[in-house]
Amino acid sequence: MENLEEKTKYIMKKYGINAHKSLGQNFLINEDVVNNIVAASNINKEDLVIEIGPGLGTLTESLLQKAGKVVAIELDERMIKILNARFFVYNNFQLINDDVLKVNLKELIKNEKTNNNLKKAKIVANLPYYITTPIIMKLLEEELDIESITVMIQKEVADRLIAIPGEKLSGAITYSVFFYAESEKVMVVENNSFIPEPEVKSEVIKLNIRKQPAIEVRDKQFFFKVIKISFMQRRKTLINALVNGGIFKNKTEANVAFEELGFDSSVRGENLSMEDFKRLCEYCSQT
Repeated sequence: MENLEEKTKYIMKKYGINAHKSLGQNFLINEDVVNNIVAASNINKEDLVIEIGPGLGTLTESLLQKAGKVVAIELDERMIKILNARFFVYNNFQLINDDVLKVNLKELIKNEKTNNNLKKAKIVANLPYYITTPIIMKLLEEELDIESITVMIQKEVADRLIAIPGEKLSGAITYSVFFYAESEKVMVVENNSFIPEPEVKSEVIKLNIRKQPAIEVRDKQFFFKVIKISFMQRRKTLINALVNGGIFKNKTEANVAFEELGFDSSVRGENLSMEDFKRLCEYCSQT
């Protein structure tokens, strides 16, 4: 039996496919990684799986064997013919040729669960590096009826996503992910697990969607606006960032607020916890 690398090279040759750098394509050829992703996503026959960017179908094959239904969303038209040819025998496979950022996932999930009598929806993806953040944010901010998101992404981005707010690696997206989900690291994936080899390591992570947000805030939009502004100029102190971002009129006003809140005037955005940002937002809303 041919291994995954041989199988992938055969498919690429048969269809005259080369990885498109503009689409961030790197084809997975490591069977162990595939098995770990599928195992981590914890799929069964009562589950709807939405696979983003199936590419040649490396993950799709295993997902179809485990899930009740797999809806694959693929932007690259070259892959559509391949995916249809490979999986037409499966009656639990559906393919959508579109940009996932434009797909109404809420409606899709609702219809699929109802029509196919499926209990849970899960996202599984080997995401292109260049568009990781917009896709993750869409999946979280739209508050979809999903249980988990299992993705393989660039290691550096993954480590920021699953950091604990207030830690050194924290970025604005760290707080967003923590707000909506509990995260876990599944595995680090070496460069030689792909064709062509990317220049950076990858990592598989899993986001388990919370039933309730990690923290209750009065104005979610303002809360995340303040966090985003706090990280727009990472080298600046939080006071400077908030003044430059228009949250405070001037440094004097900001210093008074920080004193009342018990914040050090030299503190930076990544030093604040979720609770700290909540208190900061509530203070700003009252003044």
